[in-house]
Amino acid sequence: MSRIVLVTGGGSGLGKAVAIRFLASGDKVFITGRSASRLASAAAATGAIAVTGDATDPADVRRLADGLGDELDVLVNMAGGNTDFTRPDGQSADLAEVAAAWRANLDANLLSAVLTTTAVLPKLRAGGSIINVGSIGAEYASTSYGAAKAAVAAWTAGLSAEVGPRGLTANVISPGYIAGTGFFGDRLTEQRRERLIGATHDGRAGRPEDIAETAYFLASAGARHITGQILHVNGGAHTTR
Repeated sequence: MSRIVLVTGGGSGLGKAVAIRFLASGDKVFITGRSASRLASAAAATGAIAVTGDATDPADVRRLADGLGDELDVLVNMAGGNTDFTRPDGQSADLAEVAAAWRANLDANLLSAVLTTTAVLPKLRAGGSIINVGSIGAEYASTSYGAAKAAVAAWTAGLSAEVGPRGLTANVISPGYIAGTGFFGDRLTEQRRERLIGATHDGRAGRPEDIAETAYFLASAGARHITGQILHVNGGAHTTR
């Protein structure tokens, strides 16, 4: 049966790959993002339904939720990214600048997921899935981005307990280095890329399809007893036991 899927940040990168995977199975997919032109291009290329909006803006999120209709099966909170990459290199000593930098990453990565989930939660049908996107940076980083992604994981654990009685699951996909996205902008040197790949056990960079297939699995019938978990997709660069 065709499902209704919402992917935030679905206009490019990992979000677009996730949307393509669900579309390939015949699901109806909505994608959101701030860039109208990017969303329109992605929608034309994939067949997804584009809805422009800022996932950190409560009014935009409410408008998005109202436009979905009454039912939803899968929510993938992909909107985010490291907002520090839009700032000059180096740690500022100005406390106002530090506060702004931390708020930017918390808004982009945590608040966006919280607002969207809160807005569409009444529409999610039993058997549905909430899939949030974390980062390997949550395990190692002392940065605002790492802290924001760690907060996503903590929030998801509590969310799982809240929505479980309704027949919903809530999990986190935590990617390592994924090639073929614009995550690093122009800040990924060849030396750093080699280090990131060298930290894996399988000797390769991740691919957007790795994340897309994991998201698709978490929304499948085979994953109904998996909830409140972090699924690390990083080739062994970070291991758990």
